[in-house]
Amino acid sequence: MLTKERTLQYFHEYFSEWIEIYKRGAVRPVTYQKYLMTLQRLTELSPNLKICELDKRKYQTLLNDYAKTHERQTTMDFHHHLKSAILDAMDEGLLTIDPTRKVIIKGKPVSDKKNKFLSQFELQSLLKSLNLTDKPNWDWFILLVAKTGLRFSEALALTPKDFDFECQKVKISKTWNYKNAEGGFGETKNLSSKRTIQIDIQLNTQIERLSKDLADDEPIFVQGRVFNSTVNNRLKVLCKKAGVPIISAHCLRHTHASLLIFAGVSIASIAKRLGHSSISTTQETYLHIIKELESQDNDKIMSHLSMITQ
Repeated sequence: MLTKERTLQYFHEYFSEWIEIYKRGAVRPVTYQKYLMTLQRLTELSPNLKICELDKRKYQTLLNDYAKTHERQTTMDFHHHLKSAILDAMDEGLLTIDPTRKVIIKGKPVSDKKNKFLSQFELQSLLKSLNLTDKPNWDWFILLVAKTGLRFSEALALTPKDFDFECQKVKISKTWNYKNAEGGFGETKNLSSKRTIQIDIQLNTQIERLSKDLADDEPIFVQGRVFNSTVNNRLKVLCKKAGVPIISAHCLRHTHASLLIFAGVSIASIAKRLGHSSISTTQETYLHIIKELESQDNDKIMSHLSMITQ
């Protein structure tokens, strides 16, 4: 039975307890820190919001306030953290309705200097500029991420034994703690991130040849301390050389997903390939592309129907 104290609990207090119970020790340290950052912003924006007062309007207002100083994707991440806790609050009977239903995700305009993904033509130009030597280098790493959509830490953790060259598949079961000086293998972002994906025959042959003299259980691309900026700086050079917009390593993942959507691959298949915890995450992340394709489909539908006459 719920106590009055529980129903009058502040939302940020509930979220703090929820993080401690469900996330501490269950997610990677870097992910846990992101939850703590969400808690900090929640406390700053809505210090007096109680669980029992949380309705659709108040929740939308909270997201709108957050979006004033953050881009849409960052606001989306903030929303996903809060939504998970809210759904558990509903299960506990603290809420009778889902205040996150049909929420609108906003955000400040994306900087012109930031590009989320490349077109197929731009990606092809980028890949043609790669310097693929007979030894692993960051250009090989860039090719791998572009063709698999792996997260940065997932790609770093790949070893030769993670590849099934006979079946053209790669198994993602771990990450590399590149943010720690000592490095080392770590857990994946979530359970859904543990997956096996198909790779094309060309990449399969290239990686098999590249890793034939490497230790089976050692990372292919890690040689000492790894910094995200190192790869991004190399990408910057390659993008300028190819004459395409400058993107980051993470944007290669967005590019991979975007091209699959435009190719007509189902959202369910893309979500599984990316290691998303739910299809809704994929839909919300790439909503702008999905809407663009829906608009194109509507034009096709109307064109087809106009040819059907009585």
